[in-house]
Amino acid sequence: MFSVTVRDHMMVAHSFRGEVFGPAQGLHGATFTVDATVRRPELDADGIVVDIGLFSEVLAGVVGELNHRNLDEVPEFAGVNTTTEFLARTVADRLVERLDARARGLCAIAVTLHESHVAWASYERDL
Repeated sequence: MFSVTVRDHMMVAHSFRGEVFGPAQGLHGATFTVDATVRRPELDADGIVVDIGLFSEVLAGVVGELNHRNLDEVPEFAGVNTTTEFLARTVADRLVERLDARARGLCAIAVTLHESHVAWASYERDL
């Protein structure tokens, strides 16, 4: 299996509902390093998994929609705890939507959001 990973970052503000979140129930900031990986079993006719430049641009667009936002104020996230896990899935799903036809032959995507050098969460799905 071949894979390509590109990286970006984003800074958000948000709060959580539920005692399990302790002090994170209050509005706080988070800075994430975002790694996006796509996989395919064989290289395409050009000998690549995906155009890295294109993949980087698509990731930057997705991350740019969330960067410097208070996620508590984003209508589509109303009533949702925008946890690292939730955001990893959101980024992955948006990447798939935007890669569409350019992603022919890709079989999986994984997105990892690093909260720090010691904690991160991932979401992975088949295509």
